[in-house]
Amino acid sequence: MFVCNVFGSLDGVITGWNLRLLHSRSQDYNTVMEFLNPRYGPMMKLVYKLQAEEYKYEIPVNYLPGPVKVCIQEGVPVPDCPLFQNKVQFPLAGLLNLNLALSQHGSNTDSAYFVLVDTYLKFFLPSEGSVPPSPFSDSRGSVTAPSPRSSGVSFASYGVHSPSLLKHHIFHQPSVNADPAAQEIWRSETLLQMFVEVWLHHYSLEMYQKLQSPQVKEPFSPTEEHVLVVRLLVKHLHAFSNSLKPEQLSSSPSAHSHTHTSPLEEFKRVVVQRFVQQKLYLFLQHCFGHWPLDASFRAVLETWLSYVQPWRYTGEKNNQPQTDQNRTMFVQENLLMYTKLFQVFLNRAVRTDLVNAKNALMVFRVAKVFSQPNLAEMIQKGEQLFLEPEHVLHHRQPRGYLTPSQGGSYLSSRQRVVTDMVFRVKSHVYSLEGQDCQYKQMFGTELRGTVMKLIQIIAQARQTAKRISDHSTEVTANNSFLSWFGLASPDLNNTFSGAEPEESGECLKKTHEFLERALENLCQIFKLNQGQLTQLISNLGSSQDNGNCKQLPDCIQGENGLILTDLGRMQIINGLRRFDIQYQGDPELQPIRSYENALLVRLFYRISSLVNNIFGAHMNALCSRPDFLGRLGRHYLSDPNSSTQLKQSPVTQRMLERNRLPRLSLRPLASYRTLLMLLLFYTFGALLSFGPMSSTLLILCGGFLYGLLMTLFGDKLKTH
Repeated sequence: MFVCNVFGSLDGVITGWNLRLLHSRSQDYNTVMEFLNPRYGPMMKLVYKLQAEEYKYEIPVNYLPGPVKVCIQEGVPVPDCPLFQNKVQFPLAGLLNLNLALSQHGSNTDSAYFVLVDTYLKFFLPSEGSVPPSPFSDSRGSVTAPSPRSSGVSFASYGVHSPSLLKHHIFHQPSVNADPAAQEIWRSETLLQMFVEVWLHHYSLEMYQKLQSPQVKEPFSPTEEHVLVVRLLVKHLHAFSNSLKPEQLSSSPSAHSHTHTSPLEEFKRVVVQRFVQQKLYLFLQHCFGHWPLDASFRAVLETWLSYVQPWRYTGEKNNQPQTDQNRTMFVQENLLMYTKLFQVFLNRAVRTDLVNAKNALMVFRVAKVFSQPNLAEMIQKGEQLFLEPEHVLHHRQPRGYLTPSQGGSYLSSRQRVVTDMVFRVKSHVYSLEGQDCQYKQMFGTELRGTVMKLIQIIAQARQTAKRISDHSTEVTANNSFLSWFGLASPDLNNTFSGAEPEESGECLKKTHEFLERALENLCQIFKLNQGQLTQLISNLGSSQDNGNCKQLPDCIQGENGLILTDLGRMQIINGLRRFDIQYQGDPELQPIRSYENALLVRLFYRISSLVNNIFGAHMNALCSRPDFLGRLGRHYLSDPNSSTQLKQSPVTQRMLERNRLPRLSLRPLASYRTLLMLLLFYTFGALLSFGPMSSTLLILCGGFLYGLLMTLFGDKLKTH
């Protein structure tokens, strides 16, 4: 009950202290942080005391992660979850000995929740030093581990099918004469297991593959805040793992097994691959496949990029050769994190609006990361190792490399290294995708075609961004103070359909820059020379001239009209083509605009309707004349925007024909711009001692002369 009062209940009845909404600016922030501090906070002191007394907590099944809850309720063994093994005693409740209740929801990165997560990670998974001992211990100075942890689970059971580097789980070690540091590792493991099980929503591989069926709807929908806290965990685990002592970094497994190393150092060696890799892989796959195609995907993307770049979170203690060796080993042990997720990202990228600067930035980020020196070669080498024939494994010896006198292999050192690398890559792929997986090469022919398609889309989006930017600059220049005098373009909707409101000016310049650099990086990754890139762009340019911009998107004819194809959707998303949408109703009945006076619009509509009803026949006869007077009448009375060339139903066609009849329209006089112009003219006339009648006469004469000139020379001006 106390834990619920602090963290809240899952059903929302008890809100708790709202750690997600508690920020450093809040009055109670410091008090809450001190109370929950893992080192000296009253709550953790109580937890340590209860653990020393071997007290058990009853946790309702509803408080457990979704997959675990389903397995327990259906009586199915919980997959790869040592934390829950041998602890379920009732069909509706699990008995877990937990040291902290965790919320399943994320929060803003500067909230108390995020700060507490970071604090607990640094305390229980320290990059420097060791885990501080529990303040409660027996008289002999050793910590007594609670009995529920006596169920033996080796590191090898945490999702990787390879022999354990630890002979026995740390929970097996007796409290008498035991290393105090070894006794404290179980707390670090428990904290990490809870974080992983709750946040990564872990399913078994078989269950996850079953959930990919279109008929199955998986209710799991992580939020952006949820993903951000997972990224915090990933970054800290990389820093924790990279803090391994230099002498342990290059030691072989055999040497490592014969030298004394602390349990914490052993934990650092296996923490990422054994605890996080498989669960995070499935979690990211789910997010890649279900996340909306918008800029919020950046949180998922950065979590992925943080995982595949562990070298970003290492110190300067390692020299360059060791760093290259460790990078190669990490890439091989996490090959699918690079290749499979890159392929899934490509499928997202070709369906994304790359004219948007935020989406263009994501493509650039991925291309930049994968173009790092030697990374593409490491991935390619890993794929080659996976594709090695199976008979290579027949000569492989156990991981504890024995000398020939001890019954070991007479294979050369190089042969043993290559064989071990082949086994490492195959074991990784099969453990994450299953023995019957169909591996698709990142540098294969099929994916190369997808990359070429993405490059073309990037080039198209870059051209579109430049076109919109140039058009926006032109419109901005026209919409100057002179536009108030009617000298600017009257087309108020003269924009490209592919642009969002923020896609203008500096944003479009950033889009062009991001896409330009993304093209360079992709060419570097997949070894495309400048000639190939120029050919792709030239083919694109030849098919995308100025006239092509006005073509309709790719469609097929259906029973009820045109239906967009996938290509047509991509063209609209990237602003390459658009439908020429026009208002087809009565122009006088369009909604009142923000630049119009509503009272005057309604008044002038009634006046013009009265005039049109009385003199409609005369105006129609005037505009039907083929001579100069007919042309002049059509200039003043006809509305060129009401014409349409689209095929319509008979009823709609008759309505449009009626709208094309010459009519008097006084609606432009209700525009604030027109009113300001008239005010300026009358003010200027007053300064020249003209009365209102004289000024009105001059305005009418000026308007008549303007119409006369446009009638005489309008066609020539349009042609020019």
